[in-house]
Amino acid sequence: MSHTYRVPVHPSDSAPPFNAPAARRLREALGMAPGHVAYGMRASYGQHHVTPDTIVAWERGLASPTSAELTALAGALWCSPGDLIGAARTLREHRMARGMAPEDVARTVGVEIHAYLRMEETGEWHGNERQSATLAEVLDLAPPDFATVTGRDEQLADFLRSAVTTRWQAYTRPITKLVPVHKGQLEEALQEMQLEYQALMAATLSWGGGSGRESGEAGREFLDGILDEFWSRMHTSS
Repeated sequence: MSHTYRVPVHPSDSAPPFNAPAARRLREALGMAPGHVAYGMRASYGQHHVTPDTIVAWERGLASPTSAELTALAGALWCSPGDLIGAARTLREHRMARGMAPEDVARTVGVEIHAYLRMEETGEWHGNERQSATLAEVLDLAPPDFATVTGRDEQLADFLRSAVTTRWQAYTRPITKLVPVHKGQLEEALQEMQLEYQALMAATLSWGGGSGRESGEAGREFLDGILDEFWSRMHTSS
């Protein structure tokens, strides 16, 4: 006897980031009125509670569709759910933007569905290096997005600060295990960042009237923005 696994609904599932202007543009491009869209959602997708006023409220940003409503709306507008989702911020939202069920992602990546759903809920990814690379590929995650949605930004920033202030070569392996980046590009970025950090510290001390205090502040500013600096350099070198 087979059993169907039902995905649990969490409070955060109720309203994915909705791109209201995109929904209106897509509807108007099809020459449809809100009533046409509502009818399509009711007739073809079982969303019997949806009315023309519902569509108008979504398009005006007064309300947001649930996951099921967004999927039905995408069908009625002949587009993918990703076309109606704003900038994805979480692992779950990136999955939804690709129009994939959690079971499909879990199976492709090679993790148990319960474990995958738990990682979506907590925002902490525990996959191995191969699974991480597969996740990034299947959800089309750029490395910065991967680091953010898997909860690794803070650890990555710590590695980067240590790399530029000590011996950067010791951190290439830990960083490549943490996020899917090209080793050659990583090494180039770390070396450049360390040189810039050292030059900044030295230059600040050599300015007329410069002080150790000013140098420390300049160094802290550089280290505070280490993630943006790193991804900017990785993007430039890619």
